[in-house]
Amino acid sequence: MLDQIRDFMSTFFVTGDPLILGAQVSIGITMVAIVFVLTYFKKWKWLWTEWLTSVDHKKIGIMYIIASFLMLFRGGVDALLMRTQLAVPQLDFLHAEHYNAIFTTHGVIMILFMAMPFMFGLFNIVVPLQIGARDVAFPFLNSLSFWMFFFGAMLFNVSFIIGGSPDAGWLAYPPLSGLSGSPGVGQDFYIWGIQISGIGSLATGINFLVTILKMRAPGMSLMKLPMFTWSVLSTSIIIMFAFPILTVTMALLFLDRYLGAHFFTLDMGGNPMMYVNLIWMWGHPEVYIVILPAFGIFSEIVATFSKKKLFGYKSMVFAMMIIALLSFFTWVHHFFTMGSGANVNIFFAITTMIIAIPTGVKVFNWLFTMFRGKITFTTPMMWTLAFIPCFVVGGMTGVMLSVAPADFQFHNSYFLIAHFHQVLIGGVVFGYFAGLYYWWPKMFGFRLHEGLGKWAFWFWNIGFYVCFMPQYALGLMGMTRRFNAYDFDMGWQPLNIVSTVGAFLMGAAFIFQVWQIAHSIKFLKKDENGDPWDGRTLEWSIPSPAPLYNFATEPHVDSQDAWWEEKQKLAKGIVTPKPPLEPIHMPKNSAIPFIMSFCWFVVGFGLVWDWLWMAIPGFIGVAVCMLARSFTYNDDYYIPVDEIKRTEAALRGSN
Repeated sequence: MLDQIRDFMSTFFVTGDPLILGAQVSIGITMVAIVFVLTYFKKWKWLWTEWLTSVDHKKIGIMYIIASFLMLFRGGVDALLMRTQLAVPQLDFLHAEHYNAIFTTHGVIMILFMAMPFMFGLFNIVVPLQIGARDVAFPFLNSLSFWMFFFGAMLFNVSFIIGGSPDAGWLAYPPLSGLSGSPGVGQDFYIWGIQISGIGSLATGINFLVTILKMRAPGMSLMKLPMFTWSVLSTSIIIMFAFPILTVTMALLFLDRYLGAHFFTLDMGGNPMMYVNLIWMWGHPEVYIVILPAFGIFSEIVATFSKKKLFGYKSMVFAMMIIALLSFFTWVHHFFTMGSGANVNIFFAITTMIIAIPTGVKVFNWLFTMFRGKITFTTPMMWTLAFIPCFVVGGMTGVMLSVAPADFQFHNSYFLIAHFHQVLIGGVVFGYFAGLYYWWPKMFGFRLHEGLGKWAFWFWNIGFYVCFMPQYALGLMGMTRRFNAYDFDMGWQPLNIVSTVGAFLMGAAFIFQVWQIAHSIKFLKKDENGDPWDGRTLEWSIPSPAPLYNFATEPHVDSQDAWWEEKQKLAKGIVTPKPPLEPIHMPKNSAIPFIMSFCWFVVGFGLVWDWLWMAIPGFIGVAVCMLARSFTYNDDYYIPVDEIKRTEAALRGSN
């Protein structure tokens, strides 16, 4: 009996690696500390009522961003471990299997569990405020979307210490991801973690599409939408068409592994290339899903800190919608070398080059917006200015990769690694940092320390170039991805050492950001008027942080930069009369999203280990939650006028 328990525990828990053992101990200590703090300060009820069951879009947005920062830390540590391994030839820091697991989890975490929740967090915080809405279209679904993402991410991450991480690459190509190539449970953690969180992402796309189309303030036509909201609209459209592909692909891979199907195996009529096509039919639109909101953020920031209207508003809208369409016609450029044929390669090379045109249009729009503007070099503006040359280089190397004959040299080399990190860090991460700094006062009611923010900015930027510029040269020298070791005579060591130094500089930048947040909380610099940047859009017209109901009275919009125009009228002594206060209809909190998502976690965990005794009760729990929601009729309430008056007086009286 004891031997059986010992054998099971050795399979269930990851053992034998001191790095993983250290992580297990750290996680255990952290969990105990969290439980102790919540118990000691009697915050369990507060946590449940104010956060875990909340349907307030602003709180959900904050939880998304907190989760994103935790995943940035996890994915960043993975990156530092990989760079340490590659700094010196034949280093025995990470053995091959551990290295494979780390680069697999690094890619998945950074794209799906860091960039996506960061993006959704900004969606939640900003979009309803920009369009003059009091909430999203489906508050319950919004909460369910977050908790589905969260528990999917937790299911994926738990594989690090239980069962073993997936190690078939971040896109899990068969046959390596099949049962013959990955017989352990790591790949099943991959499938169900992505599957559960992906359903939440799809629901978020639907929610924000409906929110933007149906809940805009009176007078706000589509061509008066703020540019960030336009970017969210185009992104939501891509999500709605792309994420079902991912859901089906993961389901087919699971059937191959669990039921012995042969969708992606060469025997019994399957084809691994079908998986490669399907995963990139989702994967390349995914790149534009995460970059388009960054374009919207930069548009807002450039206009605000240049004191000018955005140049070429209509061309910007057109460019975003064209990108949303063309994003579905470029996926084959990821496997030019796999024998699709010259005609197919030519078509996708041309579409890849064409999509660079609307992307370039936006760069000129931002530059012309800044031209002769009164530019203020705040932290958000610095991130924006840093993005432009970085993304231009990334775009140029992307066009180089789109040349099919040249791609035979670049494919799977470190040139490709440098390119996609250039656009994903220099575009996506820089953009979301800019948005975080820009909208932070609206989220929390105080500004972040500018000095520490600029230290973080310079460490991020210098570290980025030191890390990834050498990788272009390494790729041209023949260094390919996925190797955990190389020989001394390859001549790659000097550039790899430089690249590793750059990675650690970016790690130091993250520490500066944590320090900046902690310092700003301790030495609170309150946002005195709700409009610290002299903004142009509606979110800056209300106090910071925004009240539960967002707007006491429904705003009316007459122009693109509604709040800026209103301030110009006020400066001229023109006061727009506001309608009388009325009771505000709001949704009630609900525990069902949290419980239902936890049941999905139980389902996923049970199917990973082939424990039907766990998976079936999990499915029953999901069904019970859906039934309970169907019979929930008392799910809303009204905030009375007196309470609105008291809230407004308290908020505006202190400003």
